[in-house]
Parts: sequence; C-alpha cells; structure tokens
Amino acid sequence: MKQSHFGTRILQDNFNMKSAILPNQTHFLNLRLVMWLLILILSIQFIHANNGHGLWLQNKSAAKVNVVCSKKSPTLTIAINELKEGWQGKKGAKIVLTIKNDKALKGDGFKLTTNGIQANTELGILYGAYELLRRQATTKNIKEEVSNPSYQHRVLNHWDNMDGSIERGYAGQSIFWRRGADEFVTTEKDKVLWQEYARANASVGINGAVVNNVNSNPSMLKTETLKRVKDIADVLRPYGVKVYISAKFSSPSVIGGLKSSDPLNPEVIKWWQDKAKEIYTMIPDFGGFLVKANSEGQAGPQDYGRTHADGANLLADAVKPYGGIVMWRAFVYTTSKEDRAKQAYNEFMPLDGKFHDNVIIQVKNGPIDFQPREPFSPLFGAMKK
Repeated sequence: MKQSHFGTRILQDNFNMKSAILPNQTHFLNLRLVMWLLILILSIQFIHANNGHGLWLQNKSAAKVNVVCSKKSPTLTIAINELKEGWQGKKGAKIVLTIKNDKALKGDGFKLTTNGIQANTELGILYGAYELLRRQATTKNIKEEVSNPSYQHRVLNHWDNMDGSIERGYAGQSIFWRRGADEFVTTEKDKVLWQEYARANASVGINGAVVNNVNSNPSMLKTETLKRVKDIADVLRPYGVKVYISAKFSSPSVIGGLKSSDPLNPEVIKWWQDKAKEIYTMIPDFGGFLVKANSEGQAGPQDYGRTHADGANLLADAVKPYGGIVMWRAFVYTTSKEDRAKQAYNEFMPLDGKFHDNVIIQVKNGPIDFQPREPFSPLFGAMKK
C-alpha cells in the first residue's frame, strides 16, 4: 500500500516531493530517475545512429572476415567495406573477390563460390557482395550458384522538380534539388544523402536514376544545371548508378535560341548533337534522356507534323556515339472525346519497328492512369519490336 501511495504522490505532487517522502523513498526515487535518464540517453543515441537511411543494411559485423582482392577501385573498395562491416558469417572466414571472364556470366552477373565471389565486372562483385550479405541476414543457405540480371536497364524515374518539391508530394523534399539562391551549390550534406541513395539502389540492383520530373523544366539542360547533375553522377558512379535526365522536347527553341524544335530541321539536329557532346564531356557515363512529348500539353514532334519515331530517333542519334539511350514515353493522350485507353495504341502501333535500336518505348502498366483497377496496356503485347 505504501508503494502504491508513493507512486500516486509522485504523479500528484512531483514538484514538492522532498517534503513529502521519507529517506528510503528518496533513494528509490533517485534510482528510478537514473534509470529513466539512462533509457532516454540510449534512445536518443539509437535514434541518432539509425535514421533508416541504411534500409536493410543495418547489421553490423559480429565477426571479422578476411576479404582478399588483387585489384583496386572505388567500386571494389565499397564491396570490401560492405562485407567487412556487415559480415554475419563464420569468424575469421576468408572471402576472395575474383574478376575474370566467365561465359556463364552476363553483364554484371556474379557467381557465389564456396570461398568468395566471382564476376566479369567490378559491379558484378559489388552485387555479389550484397547478395552474400542478404543471404546471411535472411539465414538462407549460401551455396555455389550463378546470378545474372534479367534486364539491362533497371531505372528509377523521379518526379523531382527543380524548386525542390516532388510532384504529388509523396516523399517530402527532393534530395537532388532545393529552393533558394544556393540551389546549385553542392554541399557535404548533399553528398551524404546521394551516397546513401546510391548504396540503397545498388543493394537491390538498381543501376540508373532519372533525377528530375518527366514534366521537365527546360532549364534542366542549361550548363549551370548540368554541373549539379555532374556532382550527383560523381557520387552515384562507384555504386554503378547512372544518371539520366528528363528532357523537354522544345528545348532548342525555348533555351537554345532557335525558331523551331522540328526534329527534321538540320539546326535542331545539330543543337541536340552539341548538347549531347556537352553532357558527355561532363558526365562520361551519362545514361541518356527520358522524354514525355505530345501528352498533357507537353510539346513534341507532332507539333511539326512529325511522328513519335521522328522525335525519339533525333535524340537517340545524338546520344548513340556515347552509348546512351532514349526512353520515350508511350503514355500519351490529349483532351478529347476519344477513349483515352485507345490513344497510345493508335499512335504507337503504326510505328512499331521504326524506332532506332537505342530507343526504349516506356509503357505505363495501365492505359488510363491511376485507376483503382484497370487492365495492363495493350501495347505490351502488341508492339513486337
């Protein structure tokens, strides 16, 4: 009863306890305060240490591991560090990272062996390191096997605006762009966020990111903005994540000083060639362009009586010498009485086979957009080429 009464008094008169409690109760109170203080300190430290940015890579090594690699590079250093920091296997184990040509491996595929990781590329080693850690974290058996990517381009499309906002506001503020006079000045905080982002992507096999909204601002292609893109690319590169840009089709006339953006106009063709050269001079591994054209009021080749193939091929030719690609959106519709679900099919089906080989037609899952239920787009099965 006394302890119960004591607890009640603490709640009722916590500012005047010294005059209301006995010496032994004071000692008990001090112990409780110390305990709560320790819990508070530990909680604050935990919150500060784990901000969630590591996603599934939260495990810290419970045992030392000896990682051996005969080659050196930023990407291989990341792989080695990830294994050392996240190792959950046998204490003192020896893991050998080997880069050599193996016909069983494709692209950045890898082979888990009994004593290490083998790949044809450095990125293959990094992906293998993450797979090894994933298996340890999920208590799956680690056995010798080959893992090859099913898709060459595994890209995230961001809807980040140049003012720092994100369209529809699902994810707070952009980590790539921000408001203010210093929006193009790269800080160490920016680099930390980009590095955490790149690590998260690489850990699940993502190798590309479109860093701006598909409803593109033409200023994205200005030199000042491209310098910011270069800074992003430099941080993402060691993790194998290429940077892409969503480009506005009318850029030659909006920011380039030309009278037209006609894809068959020689001046327009040269403008895009020069712009591609500028970008690849700054970012040698630039992935390419994503384009939304002639949809929801966006400019496009149809403004000049040209086709989607004419527009896509213009940009594809500009980036092809550098190994770049163009992702041309097939989700198109205009405000009319025509069934929206048919418009993309009617516009793109006649063009099947007319796009250059470094053009990817990007089709949305559904033909209508953001519906609770809708069938998959008929273009998936219809466009054979």
